[in-house]
Amino acid sequence: MTDVVLSVLMLAAFALLLGAFALWRKGVRKQAGLMVVLAIIAVGNVLIWTVPDADGTAPTDRLEQAD
Repeated sequence: MTDVVLSVLMLAAFALLLGAFALWRKGVRKQAGLMVVLAIIAVGNVLIWTVPDADGTAPTDRLEQAD
């Protein structure tokens, strides 16, 4: 289930970047910038959950082991 959530989050980040590009071209710079910041935060959250630590296990692996 966690994989689905992380995949949807990456799709949302991609959609945010596309929307930000469209708004940037229309001249709505503030909202476009905020959308880019949100996309960066979303990708950062995915990286936090998927990048392994020094032991070689990712937090998502620990969740699966706990079940």
